[in-house]
Amino acid sequence: MQIAQDLPSPIGTTAAGGAGKEPVARNMEAVFENVTHLVSGNAVVVFTLSGCCMCHVVKQLLFGLGVGPTIVELDRDASGRDIYALLLRLSGNRQPVVPAVFVGGKFLGGLETVMACHINGTLVPLLKDAGGLWL
Repeated sequence: MQIAQDLPSPIGTTAAGGAGKEPVARNMEAVFENVTHLVSGNAVVVFTLSGCCMCHVVKQLLFGLGVGPTIVELDRDASGRDIYALLLRLSGNRQPVVPAVFVGGKFLGGLETVMACHINGTLVPLLKDAGGLWL
């Protein structure tokens, strides 16, 4: 069972044809590059919505373990809508999209995956390997 997977490129999943799609594809490519840079440059990144209870649980779990994740609250970030759209596209249009947790530059998952890793004992070693936890 593979726990983490690489962030796939959204390019090529855009509907082809028509000049009207190009600016959207370019914008999505720029958002993808920004998100890729963010998650590869930080040990733990969590994309959240400020009023989401599932996001709160993930953040509190990570804080409780001693992790200082980079948190992007999509409803308070200037490019939050675009990042949310990217996460939705990369998830295969499945709900819920947030929380979206990245560890060591790879997508770990949402609340269920993070809690499952915590319960089965794989979360702490994963965080240590990524440099997000030192103890």
